[in-house]
Amino acid sequence: MRATTRRTIDLIEIHRLPDQLRENLRLVFVGTAASTRSAELGHYYAHPGNRFWRATHEAGITPRRYQPSEFASLIELGIGFTDLSKSGAGMDHQIAAETIDLPGFRAKMEKYRPRTIAFTSKKAASLFYGRPSSGISLGRQPRDASLPEIFVLPSPSGAASGHWTIEPWRALAAWIAA
Repeated sequence: MRATTRRTIDLIEIHRLPDQLRENLRLVFVGTAASTRSAELGHYYAHPGNRFWRATHEAGITPRRYQPSEFASLIELGIGFTDLSKSGAGMDHQIAAETIDLPGFRAKMEKYRPRTIAFTSKKAASLFYGRPSSGISLGRQPRDASLPEIFVLPSPSGAASGHWTIEPWRALAAWIAA
């Protein structure tokens, strides 16, 4: 096993990003899994190259630019966080398929009933929908009455720079403000 893989596994065993969920949130951000950096620090979207915190402010989702260490305070704004894999960490392609817990994720959404779910990558959405990322469009998804409204956002990861656009984030901000 490569050293970086062993290190990632060690981090998984030591650190885990807690869900930030409660009933009736206006928005829940959903990633595939914590990045290695986020797992190390225990903060969502913690890598310095990640655009998440800048995008939430620029798009108008948050009133100011928060720092990763402040993620828990967004619950007071009606914003929560979770991942499809609570035991995996690393880049999307490094997350073992067996750590993806779709039934667990669906159960959380049924329990907490947020107004809107926003997948922070096409990969997370493709896992949820069970189809390739190429078949997933950015933005608001067709309505499924059994689920909250769903948006798919371009990944804020620095590794996904070639596919970045703020527009779906702005559309999400307009939706949750309505």
